[in-house]
Amino acid sequence: MSWLDRVTDQADVLMRARRLQEQGRSAEACAVLDRVLATTKDPYSKADALLQRVSAVINLGRSAEYTVTSERAFEAAREVADPYLRGHLHALAALAAHDQGALDRGVTHLVRSARALAAVDDPDRETAWGWHDLAMAYSYLSFHGYALGAIERARQLGQRAGIAEETFAAPGIRLRNALTLDHNGDSDGCLRVLRDIDVDLAHLVRSGGLARLRPSGLAAYGYALLRRGTLGETSELYRQEDPLELLSGGSDSIRARHMAQLGAVCAAIIDNRPIEAIARLDTAMSVPEALGAAESARLRSLAYTRAGDHAAAHRADRYAFRLAAQRSDRLRDMYVEGIAARIDHEELRREAARYEDEALTDPLTGLPNRRSLERYVSAVLSRGGRAVVGVADLDGFKAVNTRHGHHSGDLVLQRIAGVINRVMRRGDFVARYGGDEFVVVLPHAGMAEAAEVVRRITSAVEEEDWETLVPGTPVGVSVGFAEVHGSGAALRDAVSSAFEVADREMLRLKDAGRRAHPAAM
Repeated sequence: MSWLDRVTDQADVLMRARRLQEQGRSAEACAVLDRVLATTKDPYSKADALLQRVSAVINLGRSAEYTVTSERAFEAAREVADPYLRGHLHALAALAAHDQGALDRGVTHLVRSARALAAVDDPDRETAWGWHDLAMAYSYLSFHGYALGAIERARQLGQRAGIAEETFAAPGIRLRNALTLDHNGDSDGCLRVLRDIDVDLAHLVRSGGLARLRPSGLAAYGYALLRRGTLGETSELYRQEDPLELLSGGSDSIRARHMAQLGAVCAAIIDNRPIEAIARLDTAMSVPEALGAAESARLRSLAYTRAGDHAAAHRADRYAFRLAAQRSDRLRDMYVEGIAARIDHEELRREAARYEDEALTDPLTGLPNRRSLERYVSAVLSRGGRAVVGVADLDGFKAVNTRHGHHSGDLVLQRIAGVINRVMRRGDFVARYGGDEFVVVLPHAGMAEAAEVVRRITSAVEEEDWETLVPGTPVGVSVGFAEVHGSGAALRDAVSSAFEVADREMLRLKDAGRRAHPAAM
């Protein structure tokens, strides 16, 4: 049974919303979807409407709605437990994360999307569109090889479902690939890809397939023609077809509007009107996610070159290259952080394996849980040893959940778990106590050793790149410690008392931090 076969309530209305989005009329689709959500009680219809609404708000660039809309959609997806729905949602969530500047969150969604879509037992028309949107997400996040693989999968499934081949031509994927080459100094490589796009466009013109393309596809073909012209090559198609008309295909997408503005800049450069091109760049909307962060700077360089101001062109080119290199640097950083996270996870798993005879592990972070903690402290003290107990509570965590959603909050908790575990001394014990609270136990230690551990934990948390993971919401930690004294029958009371003292100390430090930095808490 296909996904749409499960959607029974208001199925025709939901299909109308789909057609509106395919025609580039996302605002109208949003209004239709809101009416469905206000009236349907069917979980499948609700999930489908929310999936489409996520796509619509991304197309419209309504970033303030991304988090709430995505969370509602994922909640609905959990109710129906369908791998297609989950995979398609993760593809769209990757686009949203990219627009918000959260690259590693976007990559997480990409991986989950590909795994879920690959798990669909009987892929159908909607699965093909899921792969198409995953290909788009790969492309916008600059994973061009993965994007080509995903769009080929979409094309294969689409052919089986009777979808016209040109529907999944996806010129935007190759266009962004070409621009990436140019931004990194390979203009010859860029031109080779643009020529290939030109050949495909010529075939569509001859076969009459142009009329069946979505507005986003028409816009990508138009921009490719114009962009090739800025590099000194204009084809026959440039003279036959009006690239600016292709760009104004009627889509209300924020990316399409941005592309149309930069297309007018390209036309001015080609027609040797560089001053107009620069003026247009000065007033164009800023949507760096559409064609790459470096595209506006690169066009400015080409305009200055046409104007004969080679010094300004060189400065603009250097700036464009820096912007392009930033993405590569972030991807390299993520690779290193990914290896570190894997090592952290393996160490956490080995630590938790000592208690695998019972359910003693927190499933989110891989750390020992509260029950494991209580057993460990009792075992240490029952042998007559001394220990220091610390309570660590996150600062700024509520803002993370509010602004970025609970999925991002989970990522922060996982990162914090790895950070704390990494800086502890050999033999120390770390557990997740609940919520955003962690507990550390330093066996055979006193308050002097605890002070050093506090310094290491707070420094490590401060040095983490929270801006990449959860932009605009810094994360900190407050840690309070107390010594545990007791044995025999009084042991349980001694442990409980130590936890209370440590908790009060943590709250005192948190309150002091709040007064010192009121905007950061």
